[in-house]
Amino acid sequence: MKILMAGDIVGSPGRRAFAKAVERLRSSGQAHFVVANAENAASGNGLTLVIARELFDAGADLLTMGDHTWGQKGFDSDIGSDKRILRPANFSPDLPGSGMATIQGSIGSVTVINLQGRVFMQPADCPFRCVDALLKKAPGGVPVVVDFHAEATSEKTAMGHYLDGRVAAVAGTHTHVQTNDPRLLPRGTGFVTDLGMTGSSQGIIGREVADVLKKFTLGLPLRLEVAAEKPVLEGALFDIDPQTLKCRSVTLVREPGE
Repeated sequence: MKILMAGDIVGSPGRRAFAKAVERLRSSGQAHFVVANAENAASGNGLTLVIARELFDAGADLLTMGDHTWGQKGFDSDIGSDKRILRPANFSPDLPGSGMATIQGSIGSVTVINLQGRVFMQPADCPFRCVDALLKKAPGGVPVVVDFHAEATSEKTAMGHYLDGRVAAVAGTHTHVQTNDPRLLPRGTGFVTDLGMTGSSQGIIGREVADVLKKFTLGLPLRLEVAAEKPVLEGALFDIDPQTLKCRSVTLVREPGE
């Protein structure tokens, strides 16, 4: 069972790169399931139901979110209409949407959990206690993969070790920078600190260079336009044993989107 987890999709260039790369990976048999972080998919800030359907049509099985979940007006009314769209489970329980779902594919089922970190991030409930509660509700005999949307590498690595042996894979998102540390943890969980980004490889974490430089040098609250040049899909492929529910290997992915 090969699961592709794609890093944060940034704007329309990221969506195009995602569609082209996923088509190649699926047709070649390298990916049976596709989980993508889509919290930047709509103009770099949030998601809409129309764009979510575009990504599903492009090959995504499930979309995860993060701190920009509510970036698009009205999405709070839409998120509950499709169980394949997750928001961090440790958001307030009074918010719409869910943080865990089980999806059925051609070769079995996968349970996906979406969490958000608390270090250098917006306030949220404890992700460690939250995931403990979710795992008690998860269906048995089904591999579990976790998108941990967090800033601090230490917090993401801590989550990997905390869940080692209890889930098949833990992948960090949010920084838009792919980390060179894919590995199997001691009890069989696949881990990578950050999947990276699906978007322009020539911008600054998916945004136009000139806009970001102005922001840093002038300190003005400028609108940061989405960069378009040379988009790529970054992520990782987790090869999961459906019998043991352990990860056999983790391989970084950096697929051109042109």
